[in-house]
Amino acid sequence: MSRRLVNLTLDNLSDLPTRCRSCVYWELDPVAGERACEAGDASLEKEAWLSDTLLEWGSCGQLVYVDAAPAGYALFAPPAYVPRSVAFPTSPVSPDAVLLMTGRIVPEFTGAGLGRMLIQGVAREVVRRGLRAIEAFGRTGSGAPDEPGLPDYQCLLPADYLLAVGFKTVRPHPRTPRLRLDVRTTATWKEDVEYAIDRLLASMQTPVLSR
Repeated sequence: MSRRLVNLTLDNLSDLPTRCRSCVYWELDPVAGERACEAGDASLEKEAWLSDTLLEWGSCGQLVYVDAAPAGYALFAPPAYVPRSVAFPTSPVSPDAVLLMTGRIVPEFTGAGLGRMLIQGVAREVVRRGLRAIEAFGRTGSGAPDEPGLPDYQCLLPADYLLAVGFKTVRPHPRTPRLRLDVRTTATWKEDVEYAIDRLLASMQTPVLSR
């Protein structure tokens, strides 16, 4: 069984899960996102965002394959390319960091270290660009659509799992703390952290923007 990690491009965008390909939670501001979803243009907006980001900044996503099957992904970008990043009470993302927007391991491929491959792929891109850290807006609670107070937070990574894999809270919040991982720490991860990352990404859901 072979495993490979590749950059997300327009050519392999179709290998993202359907729900992620039509989700513009991060890529558009809340008003524009609602409008795109109502008009049925979310997939086109996602493709346009990816195209612009690739041209202006470079790689902003990683896909991992097991043999020929897409097994997981992670999306990331500087906060200037992520309109939603300013909508949180724990904003802004630090200027020396990229924002880990979202990610997931397909359930049947969990427990094989693929989550670690993805995060390390992101870390390599961060280092290559001369940045120091990965940051993420975590969520507390389950983030289920019917959970009071969390109508739009289903695309956030769980804060507890981020903490378990080495992120540190840099700005606390009862719902959406901001967490940070210095890329230098990735070299010291243990097997239990690798397993925790797989659990983290397997727990993610990536629905379309809530209407």
